[in-house]
Amino acid sequence: MFKRILIANRGEIAVRIIRACRELGLSPVAVYSEADAHALHVRLADAAVCIGPPAAAQSYLRAEALITAAHQLGAEAIHPGYGFLSENAAFARQCAEAGLVFIGPPPAAIEALGGKIGARTLAQRAGVPVVPGYDGADQTIERLFSEAERIGFPLLVKASAGGGGKGMRAVHDPAMFAEALAGARREAKAAFSDDTVFLERLLIRPRHIEIQILADSHGHVLHLGERECSIQRRHQKIIEEAPSPALTPTLRAEMGAAAVRVARAAGYVNAGTVEFVFDQSGHFYFLEMNTRLQVEHPVTELITGLDLVRWQIAIAAGARLPFTQDKLHVRGHAIEARLYAEDPVTYLPAIGRLALFEPPLGPGVRVDAGLTTGDEVTVHYDPMLAKLIVFGETRAAAIDRLRRALDDFAVLGLTTNLPLLRAIAAHPAYGAGETHTGFLGDHPLDTAAPAKLPTAVLIAAAFIELAPTAGQPYDPFATHWRANGGALPLRFAADGTTYALTMRSGSDGWTFQFDGHQHNAQRMTVSPSELTIRLGDQIERFRTARDETGALLISWRGHAYRLTRPAPLSADSATRVGGGHDAASLTAPMPGTLVRVLVSEGESVREGQPLLVLEAMKMEHTVVAPYAGTVRRLPFAQGGSVAGGVILIELEAEGA
Repeated sequence: MFKRILIANRGEIAVRIIRACRELGLSPVAVYSEADAHALHVRLADAAVCIGPPAAAQSYLRAEALITAAHQLGAEAIHPGYGFLSENAAFARQCAEAGLVFIGPPPAAIEALGGKIGARTLAQRAGVPVVPGYDGADQTIERLFSEAERIGFPLLVKASAGGGGKGMRAVHDPAMFAEALAGARREAKAAFSDDTVFLERLLIRPRHIEIQILADSHGHVLHLGERECSIQRRHQKIIEEAPSPALTPTLRAEMGAAAVRVARAAGYVNAGTVEFVFDQSGHFYFLEMNTRLQVEHPVTELITGLDLVRWQIAIAAGARLPFTQDKLHVRGHAIEARLYAEDPVTYLPAIGRLALFEPPLGPGVRVDAGLTTGDEVTVHYDPMLAKLIVFGETRAAAIDRLRRALDDFAVLGLTTNLPLLRAIAAHPAYGAGETHTGFLGDHPLDTAAPAKLPTAVLIAAAFIELAPTAGQPYDPFATHWRANGGALPLRFAADGTTYALTMRSGSDGWTFQFDGHQHNAQRMTVSPSELTIRLGDQIERFRTARDETGALLISWRGHAYRLTRPAPLSADSATRVGGGHDAASLTAPMPGTLVRVLVSEGESVREGQPLLVLEAMKMEHTVVAPYAGTVRRLPFAQGGSVAGGVILIELEAEGA
């Protein structure tokens, strides 16, 4: 067994591997970019070295720097995690040449399966069905369009070297094929340095089901059952579960056997995942094989009792798998929800400081996170904050636990997809197991916080705003009550609305007057991050923090609220009135690079027409016209870097 392992990654997966090393008595060491100098994985490692600037291409994707760091820190092996160089055959080969063990499959297996085109060919030779499509070497637009017409629309354009939804475009109309192809190639080139694509028939409402593989270097290849990963946004998974509610024991055995055949055909060793699509008629088709650990591996761990990271390390050290296929059994049901720093409606990533990060606790609840309170989410890397994984004896019990845990998850200071995850978990179709890759499109979900600030949150804000340091007597009237006839007036602003209430001392607590109603409340506990009150007969718990501007942040019942204390109205502010604008400014939602400018100044555009393409956080975001009009100004040229919030285009409405 090794004594020291270098983790060539960051974030949640680096923390996960560090903890596995600790349990095995191994010394974990880390690398970091300049942006990650104080990251959690660095703080948890035994030692760490900086390998470059924030950009991944100049740090985490520099194979030579990683190998140098491994030698410098005295590591014998490198664990690549997922993403970055985890599926890079050249890096695996470089590790071997440098006398380091690559904790993953052999380079030849990565090469055989790394390109989706080659993987399709290998699967077909192994007798595994694939989705009808085109994966030929002729990559001219004329040949690809001809094949697209043969396959028929709708279809998918997919990057051969792709993953995580990058370099993938759905095309429903032949007229959109050329632009979709160009976008897929551009994104694939930026993410994988390879713009080779292939075409597949777009299956309508399929399920995405994958089989976990373990293979040792002694010829044993086993499958650990399936995971269903059908609920996705932008072709990226957000909810995964095991086992799938759609499979019968017979289908499960057939898919498992097919996955083992693919792994054997590739000479696979270590952990990997064979992905399938499962159509409405009950047929499955090979999609790809991921030659690494998957983000969603914890759900398999919970239903099998196996630690996949520990087995990765053991297999890389030469261990034999001590069990056979017939000895592997699953029990219960596990669900994983990915928590992202992103808008729950637009899916645009968010950046900033975590003012409070407080995961849920309780039986059957696991949280794999790469950040803690006070850490920064930057524009440079994937915006995933954590994975919430729950386990129950049945699927229904697991969903109940998931709902409770999501309600208890407190994240303040950043916009997150918690409202989306809660809405999915609460939806009857999800509870019934009626999941497919178009779930979010078919089921519009209400992810908005209440339009009006809840009374409980407003009363909590009053207690927090006027409470002195915890442990001191609480008397907000010490300096104010005489001037206000025994009642203290308070004003808060949230989402552009100002709320006024009064607070008065009572015989058994405090009386709040708000919106024509009276509410009695008692403060039970208060700390820098938690407040508990008794509101009428109900006990309510809030998690609290402040952002860098001093605004009050409150988490309650799965929603986050931001409140400020508005300045008193002045004569000057009272006379200001809003005026109409003939032109609209479309601004950058985050820092990024303007990769395409699709219009020119003076051009007339229609509503919904693509105007610009902004690349940020490894994804492309298309800016479209909100209405018909004329382009008045384009402040930035194609290829330029832009800051978050800057005006990208000025558009004058038609007839303005």
